[in-house]
Formats: sequence, structure tokens, C-alpha cells
Amino acid sequence: MRTQARTHSKRTQAGTSLLEVLIAVLILAIGLLGIAALQSLTLKNTQSASERSAAIIQSYAMLDMMRANRPEAIARLYDTGWLCEAPDDAGTRVAGDTARWITQLQESVGATACGRIDCGAVTCTIGVRWNDERGTGGDATQEIETQTRL
Repeated sequence: MRTQARTHSKRTQAGTSLLEVLIAVLILAIGLLGIAALQSLTLKNTQSASERSAAIIQSYAMLDMMRANRPEAIARLYDTGWLCEAPDDAGTRVAGDTARWITQLQESVGATACGRIDCGAVTCTIGVRWNDERGTGGDATQEIETQTRL
């Protein structure tokens, strides 16, 4: 009888079957695809945040140029509508500052970036807008405004 019991135990399965291995590989593949999708989403959001930071930095750069030329800024000589192309440098400091700002804005934020300046007696508002369709959850056009006292 002991011989039969040993023979019976040799017939029981030892190790894993091919089906179990395939299921484990499938679960691993789904997990890796999820990680790849998460990485792609993170890269998109990082690019969008980088463009937003650059837009804010460029708006403060323009405000600093205007503070250095305060009489002309208060006289509203810097005021513009939406500029999407750098104006020709007409030899004045205001035109040079504006042309430099738009050029730097488009270099750092993107070729679609546009800027706007609106000054009052004491405060100025700088607006920047650009195409952000790559960013997740954002509109194709993003816009920020920075307002400060001169």
C-alpha cells in the first residue's frame, strides 16, 4: 500500500503551468503600459508648467524694463494691443524694449506667444497668451496677466 501512495503522489502537479505564466506576463504587461502612460502624461504637464513659468518670468522682465523707463511707462508709451510679432525697432527705447520683449517671449514660451501691455497712472498690466494644446486639461490658448505698481 505504501507503494501505491507514493505512485499517486508522483502524479500530483509540481511547479506552475503555462497558463499561470501567461496570466502573470499579461498582468505585468498591463502594469508596464500604465507606467508608460503615466510618464507620457507627466511629460506633457511638465512642458505646460515650464511654458507658464517662462511667460511669468518674461512678463516680470518687461515690467522691470518699464520701471527703468518709468516716465514713458506712466505716459502710456508702452501700451500695446496684442503683439504677436516683434515691432520694428524704430530707434526709441520704448520700441527697442517692446521688440526685445516679444522676441524673448517667443523664444522662451513658443512661436505662438503674444504679449499685451496696458498702463494706467500708477499700475501696469502685462498679458501673455500662447498655444498650450499639448498640456493636459488646458485649452489650446492659455493666458496670464501680471499687474504691478510702477
